[in-house]
Amino acid sequence: MFNRLFDWLLGLFGARRQIKLGVYGATNVGKTTLANRISLDWAGEKVGKTSVIPHETRFVQKKERVEIKLNRKKILINLLDMPGIATKVDYRAFRKHGLSRKSAKKRAREATDGVVEAIKWLDNVDTVLAVMDSTQNPLNQINITLLGNLEARKIPVIIVANKIDLKKAKPKAIREAFPQHPIIGVSALKGKNMDELYDAIGKYSRRAG
Repeated sequence: MFNRLFDWLLGLFGARRQIKLGVYGATNVGKTTLANRISLDWAGEKVGKTSVIPHETRFVQKKERVEIKLNRKKILINLLDMPGIATKVDYRAFRKHGLSRKSAKKRAREATDGVVEAIKWLDNVDTVLAVMDSTQNPLNQINITLLGNLEARKIPVIIVANKIDLKKAKPKAIREAFPQHPIIGVSALKGKNMDELYDAIGKYSRRAG
């Protein structure tokens, strides 16, 4: 009852909750595009750059004190754009994109370190946006491993079925694969359904600061 009263008072007086929001997922699912969209919508600037080359984000990128307004609620977000989760990083994959052998190996080392860093950050996030490419099969090892890790840690997770603007998008497949989690279909690139995602962040995020 106390928690309900506290939430009511927060809404009544427009008080702000503060959360650390981690953006997780495999490579090239649109994590940084989503983080950029959130930051642009509410802070007017991007978090990081994007690329078709896997593991463009190899270090945790932060945008602190992003304030989201939901009716009478205000939520302060420390937005954390995580490196792409992968079970294996092969430098030869970068060579296919024109990188030199030296640059490809350097990128692979940094990407591997980034995966470890992203997992370590799970001890410090309050809520996770698990981003999935809705044009791809959701039942892959990365998604299952990531969600299993989040569930074991009891971290609230919102699955973001990204790229719904593409013809091959099948967000329904993600909903069928993971019915135990809230799932929001968006196009981070086009800004579609972002209001629905913001409402979900306000509803499912834990911790008041």
